[in-house]
Amino acid sequence: MPGQGQSLTAVDSGLLSPLQPGQVSLSLFLSSPDGDTVVGTGVILPFSGADPVPGACNMEFNLEIDPNVYIHYNLYETTIRFAPANIGYERGETPPACDQSTATNTRWRLQYDVYQYFLPENDLSERSLFSAIQAVADIQGMMANGKWVMRLSSSDVSMALFNSIPGQGVIYSVIVRDPLLNTSASYVPVHTYACSFTSTLDGCYTLGKISTKLFFTISGLAGLFVCFFGHRYFKCELFCMGFSFAAFFFFVLITRTTDLNYDICLALSAVIGVVGGVLLVMSWWRFGSVMACIIVVGLMLGFLIASTVLFTPLGDLDVLRRSDVVFWATFCCIMIIVPLFFLRCINLPGNIITCGVVGGYAVVLAVNAYIYTSLSYITLNILKRFLNNNFSSVFTDVPFQTIDFVMITVWVVLGVCGIVLQLFRERSRPFFPPSPYLMWLQERERRKTNVLDPSHHFPPLPNRLLARARQLTKRTEPAGEHTPLLL
Repeated sequence: MPGQGQSLTAVDSGLLSPLQPGQVSLSLFLSSPDGDTVVGTGVILPFSGADPVPGACNMEFNLEIDPNVYIHYNLYETTIRFAPANIGYERGETPPACDQSTATNTRWRLQYDVYQYFLPENDLSERSLFSAIQAVADIQGMMANGKWVMRLSSSDVSMALFNSIPGQGVIYSVIVRDPLLNTSASYVPVHTYACSFTSTLDGCYTLGKISTKLFFTISGLAGLFVCFFGHRYFKCELFCMGFSFAAFFFFVLITRTTDLNYDICLALSAVIGVVGGVLLVMSWWRFGSVMACIIVVGLMLGFLIASTVLFTPLGDLDVLRRSDVVFWATFCCIMIIVPLFFLRCINLPGNIITCGVVGGYAVVLAVNAYIYTSLSYITLNILKRFLNNNFSSVFTDVPFQTIDFVMITVWVVLGVCGIVLQLFRERSRPFFPPSPYLMWLQERERRKTNVLDPSHHFPPLPNRLLARARQLTKRTEPAGEHTPLLL
């Protein structure tokens, strides 16, 4: 067994041992630190003298030659780091110096390709993980099954940042290449689920908070109603749109400026969202300005369209990913174009399209509260970028698997059916209902000027109330005998 100081305790760990001339065997031992029974898998990868040596220029981690990829995650981002490699050398030779020169015959010519491989969604089993590790452990397997993300040169920092997806298994690997000799070698792949398997609260098996499920279940039901009946019940649509707008804005504001926990932030955002929805409805009820309300509705659709555009590979372009100014300028331009179009062409189809698209996506978010789907990251990536100052350097790739294509189909079907149904039902009705308050004012003026209206002869309500009060307080005359008049 290895002695003290000659062992490595870690998850997804590997050891690289240079062989001496004439050496034909090497013994490695695997044990559990606390003596418990564990399940593991091992892969042996041979290297030739021309292959780069992963981690041979390590000056940061514990091992002298460290071929491991180190991973760290939080709610927003997952970071991988690794030690620089060195160029290959034959058995018995002295390893080339790492930092004496930057010439082409040194390690500075090496390039590092970063790959990622997504495990099946909603699958946390060991069997799935081990089979995936074996499939992508070597260079050929990772290149065939994984996704190439980025290439780093030797002058770059040996680090990459990715979007955290709690509950979704991801395997990361780094392949170092020697362009001069056309050889390559793989670091030890590392995996993460961006969550803890031992935590009793918010662990991998209990990711969905009850508050989140309750919030998005109600939101999904409201979205389903808006999708099919939003324009007919215009006040309900305005309330839902105002609620969403205010709740999202204040959730970001509360989270950025306070240290309150998630449940309290969500509850406060919901309360403020209700206030926002009521204010939007009351503004339409009192002033009757459909245009002002449609601005908020258009911003909701613009927000969703802008988020969807930047959810595509377009959002991972370096000019958008590395610059917050360019990203938010692009986002705001897309978001504002939609309400401007609404103001230019304020009509029935625009509002109904918003009901169908936004309402259908609310249903997708409700499903995501129970079954993970990557479509939730359309808006979640934007929320993370609002809340995390360093999110601009993160790759936002997410897996697209069977459940995601099913949810895309559900979203499209709900949106199309809701839009077609509402257009058919509202084809002979006015574009937007009139304001109840303005209708009441018009009715009151009509009653004042129309003497033929029976209500014209009734005194005003204050006068009627005053007369009734006088009747109740008037002293009653005493009853007595009266002598009839004699003629």
